[in-house]
Amino acid sequence: MLKIGVVGLGNIAQKAYLPVMAAMQDQVEWILCTRNSDKLAQLKKQYGFQQSASSVTELLAQQPNAVFLHTPTATHGTLIRQFLLAGVHVYVDKPVSTDLAEVAALYQLAAERHLLLTCGFNRRFAPLNQRLVQATPPNVIVAQKNRLATEQPVAFAIFDLLIHVVDTGLYLAGPLDLTTAKRHFTLTTNANGMLAFCGITLTTADQTIYLLMNMDAGVNREITQVQRPTGMAEVIDLSQLQSASAAGVTTVQLPDWTPTLTQRGFAPLIKAFVQAVADQHPTNPVSATSSIAAHQLCTELLQWWQNPAK
Repeated sequence: MLKIGVVGLGNIAQKAYLPVMAAMQDQVEWILCTRNSDKLAQLKKQYGFQQSASSVTELLAQQPNAVFLHTPTATHGTLIRQFLLAGVHVYVDKPVSTDLAEVAALYQLAAERHLLLTCGFNRRFAPLNQRLVQATPPNVIVAQKNRLATEQPVAFAIFDLLIHVVDTGLYLAGPLDLTTAKRHFTLTTNANGMLAFCGITLTTADQTIYLLMNMDAGVNREITQVQRPTGMAEVIDLSQLQSASAAGVTTVQLPDWTPTLTQRGFAPLIKAFVQAVADQHPTNPVSATSSIAAHQLCTELLQWWQNPAK
């Protein structure tokens, strides 16, 4: 049986990961790792987990095959490097790092060690988003995230929220050479200096990709739209797919009993990573190339905004 550690047992781990992991205990021996003994006891009792560790050193002594990292972003680089050097596959919440050079170096280290470094871009695994993928790539993609009166610092919002939009757009675009794609950036702040709106437009010979985020849109809503000569389709809030063509309009909704963590792509991504770890020759569920590209575009937007000569 696989042994997989879980480091960082805060809000995201408890909401999006532990419920899925608890249902996989016939496949995986999960090792919860935290210094907080009260939290550890409560979560082990709640979900029926058996194994635990109070430190990374103690976790490594149990020789896990892989680890899920749900710790603050500032700790990612050090922890990822520590686990990779110990021969452990790594899954980490986005972003891998806010330092693009560090992101590239960590993926290089993973490649050298023949290990997985998988970034938690769950939305590309959402069932309805996956239905947008067809053999013919779209010629226009619009991916946007709208928030209700949300105030966040620019850099934090870009790497915490926009990076999901960027990854989804790149995933739907298919193979994309960023070295030749033209960029257009936009970013505005509100009276408090917080992010108000930002956008990235990518243009190639065959595609135009709009990646947008409005922090004061009057509603919390995610919309992902693809357009092809045969018609267009869009997913709203990961729960409804509307397709339109010359033949008419169709609407598909996930069944009411679809678990939220499946609808949002967490469960499929977790299972894909576990399966990859189990494979003799694992394929990364989220390729290094696509992950680095998402981090690169977010970095470019931030640097463009910070550059007074723009």
